[in-house]
Amino acid sequence: MNGIDNTRRRLAQALGSGSALTMLGAGGAVGLAGCAVDGAPAVSSGTLGRVLVIGGGFGGATAAKYLKKWGGPGIDVTLVERQAAFVSCPLSNLVLGGSRRIEDLTTSYDGLRQAGVKVVRDEVRSVDPVTRKVSFAGMAEQTFDRIVMSPGIDFNFSAIQGLDAEAQKTILHAWKAGPQTVALRQQLEAMPDGGVYVLTIPRAPYRCPPGPYERVCQVAHYFKTYKPKSKIVVLDANADIQSKKALFLKEWNGQYKGMIDYQPNMQVTEVDARSRTAITDLGDKVKASVLNVVPPHGAADIARQAGLVNANDRWCLVDWSTLESTAAKGIHVLGDATMPAPAMPKSGHMANQHGKAAAATIVEILNGRAPEPQMMANTCYSFVDDKRVIHVASVHRWSPENKTIEPVKGAGGVSAEASLLEGTYANAWARNIWNDMLT
Repeated sequence: MNGIDNTRRRLAQALGSGSALTMLGAGGAVGLAGCAVDGAPAVSSGTLGRVLVIGGGFGGATAAKYLKKWGGPGIDVTLVERQAAFVSCPLSNLVLGGSRRIEDLTTSYDGLRQAGVKVVRDEVRSVDPVTRKVSFAGMAEQTFDRIVMSPGIDFNFSAIQGLDAEAQKTILHAWKAGPQTVALRQQLEAMPDGGVYVLTIPRAPYRCPPGPYERVCQVAHYFKTYKPKSKIVVLDANADIQSKKALFLKEWNGQYKGMIDYQPNMQVTEVDARSRTAITDLGDKVKASVLNVVPPHGAADIARQAGLVNANDRWCLVDWSTLESTAAKGIHVLGDATMPAPAMPKSGHMANQHGKAAAATIVEILNGRAPEPQMMANTCYSFVDDKRVIHVASVHRWSPENKTIEPVKGAGGVSAEASLLEGTYANAWARNIWNDMLT
């Protein structure tokens, strides 16, 4: 490919799953995740290889779709996912607030099947990082030419004393959208007016930097409407709010004034499940009517089994020019499992960008061509009530000097204020990106 084609492909990648206005500044962000990608790799012909994609979330589903779209019949693509359908973590806090149902966030994998991806509901038991031989719970052992690992996160429950298997039945994290989201909503509904909801936040990096603070807004919105005597206590292990601080504080000190007690530098290291009490490393004890503990987390266990966890004993380092693991050639790691590049959030939108970048890279490699680093864009929307929304946006590109992906200065930004218009954008973004991944 010539230089013009590569430039077009990188620009289209940023726009194809991002927000066109994101690249122009913080004034607005219209989700265009479903747009076609101009300048994509030419569709392959002939037999090129077999690719396994582990995990059907934002990163894995996107990678599987675009591997097949750009790889054509020459690339055999298998997606292995434990769940029967995709459930979106973005917007799942709205289930807690009461304006969405979990069914609204659920999409089948039939669109990927129709696109030619072999979607298998199974579990990967082991990956040999050298031979790329993979064993499964149900299928026979197989070897692949390339592996895309987008396994998401798992939790370090042992970091919190008392949060054993029995305690986890009632002290929920709800940080993976699904049954726990519904169960936490039920706990909030059962809580008496005048009760206390306690949310604990682990030290960064963690999945979705603004997610906990959006959750506070959603629970506050529910309490304000139905349980106005209730309170919220936030025990944040970080020194400050991690994303959109001024915008969140404006809501907490405005429409939710007097309802939210935010406490930074409060690392919870122990829980008493029977009394629903959170205990910090300094011995502070906070009792809750509903205790929502989000433990520290890192790359999912299958990444650790494969020997790919090589950053802080939590995350997977990748070469950001190809998203290939620095620990194993031929294995590309995406999404929340990675050690993020500078200022790169662990978000669903960014995982979608990782998926496209990895797909483009693998198609080029299997065709015997040199891959080019991809530009990426990100938008994170946060609902501050059932209709009004704020966002933060950024654009990231490869730095040849620093050998990593870096944010583009002057691109992106944050909302001026929460608005109904941004609520429209956020809902459009969700529909578009789900379509981009799964249809």
